[in-house]
Amino acid sequence: METMRDVLSTQPFLAGLSPAYVDKLLPWSKKSVFPLGTRIFEEGRQAERFWLILEGRVSLESQVPGRGAVVVESLGRGAVLGWSWLFPPYRWHFSASAGDVTSVIEFDAAGVRELCQRDPALGFQLAIRFTEVVVDRLQSTRMQLLDLYARPSGG
Repeated sequence: METMRDVLSTQPFLAGLSPAYVDKLLPWSKKSVFPLGTRIFEEGRQAERFWLILEGRVSLESQVPGRGAVVVESLGRGAVLGWSWLFPPYRWHFSASAGDVTSVIEFDAAGVRELCQRDPALGFQLAIRFTEVVVDRLQSTRMQLLDLYARPSGG
């Protein structure tokens, strides 16, 4: 039977992380499932968790004045959901909903932040990985904006 350590060790986001660091993350992680249509978090609310997607799909959305909620990106297997927990004031920058039944590894943000403070080398490793996630999300948002504004306006 596959252990939680085995599951964490095979996640792309944690690739190359030492087994000792994976072990340190274990107490702050658990498996969870989001049913189809579940609202996982809301833009502007407190960010207290993050997730690694094992199976399923999650839509990231942002509120656009005059247009309402716009899907910024769709995340699937192997993706990271949530980076706002790492940066004060710990508020979500997007909203997220499960587009399918979605199984995840859920992490307690406060516990992981405390762990990173106690072990700066682990904190650095995670910060580098989450910075890559932030850059990817910014690029995705940029592409959405380019697509939105490249469309000819009706006339």
